[in-house]
Amino acid sequence: MNVELSVVIPLYNEELNVAPLHAELSAILKSMAVPHEILLIDDGSTDNTIEVLRRIQSSDPHVRVVRFTRNFGQTAGFAAGFAYARGQFIATFDGDLQNDPVDIPRMLEIARNYDVVCGWRRDRKDDFLTRSVPSVIASRLIGLVSGVNVHDVGCSLKIFRAEVVKPLKLSPGMHRYLPQLASQLGDRVTEVVVNHRPRRFGQSKYGLSRTFRVASDLVKLRRLMREAVDPATPAPRLYEVAEVLE
Repeated sequence: MNVELSVVIPLYNEELNVAPLHAELSAILKSMAVPHEILLIDDGSTDNTIEVLRRIQSSDPHVRVVRFTRNFGQTAGFAAGFAYARGQFIATFDGDLQNDPVDIPRMLEIARNYDVVCGWRRDRKDDFLTRSVPSVIASRLIGLVSGVNVHDVGCSLKIFRAEVVKPLKLSPGMHRYLPQLASQLGDRVTEVVVNHRPRRFGQSKYGLSRTFRVASDLVKLRRLMREAVDPATPAPRLYEVAEVLE
């Protein structure tokens, strides 16, 4: 199948979110009338997420499911999605219903003239002190160190040209810096304001500890950027796949 857009969604214990997410996303993608696929990456969920994914995949030919042997983290989920994606453009998306699929058509049109299109959650529906403020600070520091400035590095809703993310050699935690890494292979980076919705089910997997991780990464970010595109860099083994449903 000739795929124009691949949507990559890592999932970890999101059994209540995946069915409504698929219904919303599928409706939007079908309305766009572009050849597409949805890659749902089960990152070692311990609830019933995989059972829900099996039902979804069996009823929708546009859906492919990759199940990990255990939990490897969000970077691994995105890396697997990039590896399996067949689209000319690859959209990254959260599995918690906070990203809005309505933003995808507009972002895809912009992506036709750019290499990376980043979502900016200007009106975030998260805790102000523990989520919003640290995100703003981290985004500014990452922009200062990397030279690639975006307002919201933590927003998972992005669209990339496949050729700027597929070659990247990611290491754990590097999903936070995908625009910075990808900019080395395609420097046309832009951002658009996107909708952000309150979380309906479950709890966030992230907190202030992520901010401390970003702070420690800053001192080595330039090196990590170089290594991500250096042919001599060994490709890290980020995940193990238990099965692929397609």
